[in-house]
Amino acid sequence: MELTAKIYIAGHRGMVGSAIFRNLQKQGFTNIISRTSTELDLRNQQAVTDFFAKEKPEYVFLAAAKVGGIQANNIYRADFIYENLMMQNNVIHSSYVNSVKKLMFLGSSCIYPKLAPQPLKEDYLLSGFLEETNEPYAIAKIAGIKMCESYKKQYGCNFISVMPTNLYGPNDSYNLNNSHVLPALIRKFHDAKENKLPYVEIWGTGTPMREFLHSDDMADASVYLMKNYNGEKFVNIGTGTDLTIKDLALLIKKIVAYAGDIKHDLTKPDGTPRKLLDVNYLHSLGWKHKIELEDGIKAVYEDFKKKEGVKAW
Repeated sequence: MELTAKIYIAGHRGMVGSAIFRNLQKQGFTNIISRTSTELDLRNQQAVTDFFAKEKPEYVFLAAAKVGGIQANNIYRADFIYENLMMQNNVIHSSYVNSVKKLMFLGSSCIYPKLAPQPLKEDYLLSGFLEETNEPYAIAKIAGIKMCESYKKQYGCNFISVMPTNLYGPNDSYNLNNSHVLPALIRKFHDAKENKLPYVEIWGTGTPMREFLHSDDMADASVYLMKNYNGEKFVNIGTGTDLTIKDLALLIKKIVAYAGDIKHDLTKPDGTPRKLLDVNYLHSLGWKHKIELEDGIKAVYEDFKKKEGVKAW
């Protein structure tokens, strides 16, 4: 990508899109275009068609998505499959119609079967049943991968897909009704400390294992692959290491400096037992993560406190 190339980031205000935006700016790209969801509803086919016909972007990062944690995915099942399918269908097809040079579709590690062997290799896609709680979202993301593969095979489009692991970073959601586990735990421990509560309750047994990648690392990998990768196979983006939810809670408890106890709500689901990505293919392409988990959480917690208007203790 030339530094003056016209680059469209779909979903530039979200955690993923904003990280890509920052990375491109840092590298000196000067012609980045974006639209808020009020300016351009990506679910609206005609609106997307008109936008692409007018703007003619050369490169597209498709980071727009309706996202949430276990609870949101399970409750708003129809919304998650409909809205994600509509957004990605419209953007991918308009990219083909308007001869976009290259598109990157960003998916999620939840595309893999619930009980697939660990770590998760790219080849395990569609080899078993999905996790029930987020199946609609996962199916939408799988459809996006297959769309990119199909447009490449039929039309020769340079459309690639990447599958980031669980992400955290600036512009994450800390709303307990729809946030992912890491920001939800930051919120819970922060509030418990502030309100001098005796314990923090976490969902499930705490035994599921999860991998976490800072959004700035994800963005760096995405831009790197946009520059250097043109293959048909989608690429996992992660760290290759994981920890239990209980150990994550203990780490966040230490970083927040909360002195109370941790209790488990065993009426809540655990979700997939383990989701660790195999990142050997990514490493073979020349990229490896730089931000370790404890350092990353410390940074996002400082950012969280600033946005909450809380002075450092």
